[in-house]
Amino acid sequence: MTMENASSVSEFILMGLTDQPKLQLPLFSLFLLNYVVTVVGNLWLMILICLNSHLHTPMYFYLFNLSFIDLCYSSVFTPKMLMNFISNRNVISFTGCMSQLFFFCFFVNSECYVLTAMAYDRYVAICKPLLYTMAMSPQVCSLLMSGSYVMGFAGAIVHTGSMMTLIFCDSNIINHYLCDIFPLLQLSCSSTYANEIVVSAVVGTVIILSSLIIFISYALILFNILHISSSKGWSKALSTCGSHITTVSLFCGFGLLTHVKLQSSRFVEQGKFFTVFSTNV
Repeated sequence: MTMENASSVSEFILMGLTDQPKLQLPLFSLFLLNYVVTVVGNLWLMILICLNSHLHTPMYFYLFNLSFIDLCYSSVFTPKMLMNFISNRNVISFTGCMSQLFFFCFFVNSECYVLTAMAYDRYVAICKPLLYTMAMSPQVCSLLMSGSYVMGFAGAIVHTGSMMTLIFCDSNIINHYLCDIFPLLQLSCSSTYANEIVVSAVVGTVIILSSLIIFISYALILFNILHISSSKGWSKALSTCGSHITTVSLFCGFGLLTHVKLQSSRFVEQGKFFTVFSTNV
């Protein structure tokens, strides 16, 4: 099924990260290296988890899914961005742009929910260790992951569907290196009020729901840690949560900065900067 709407625009031009020719090759090399490291690292981790039976635990099951999402997430936009660095005309079709937007939203939302499930997993492991095997059974883990992907899919459908209702008839130049929500809204020659409400509702739901669960999980973990008398217990509890807290902080921090909408040309450049960090770090 082809993607169509009432727009006269059949393709978009991506301006990319910079319009300075002397920076194109260094940036191409930098992002190519980053992409290779991301692909190889995530594939290696996924293969290791699959082959090592000792890693067939809930925590590594979530880590496997997080690596899978990160791999797919990077592949949604990085190959096109790399081509744009060495191409004279950075064109993407209307269908390709909407597809990129859909998968971008799908993997971003899914990753957010997977990180939330991991916070709950850490809570059960530290606060309810005797019930961990039952509470984090394979059925429960599969249900949590399925729910993460379903919620991510639903959010992506809403974002892409609402974008398809807009009419693009004037400029087709996207001041970005990917088809993101706000750069596309700025190009529409029809009202974007309803779309902005949808974006606020969907993003707000994801952020509030995930943040609430993560905050409650770590509040209970902290309360439990404060009652641990041994320094070894403190160290073990903190070490199991440290990397997850860092990942959540980076993901949510740059994600919020990317999606805070400000009406200024300066914000467009800042938005690209924050998106680079949220999608590549």
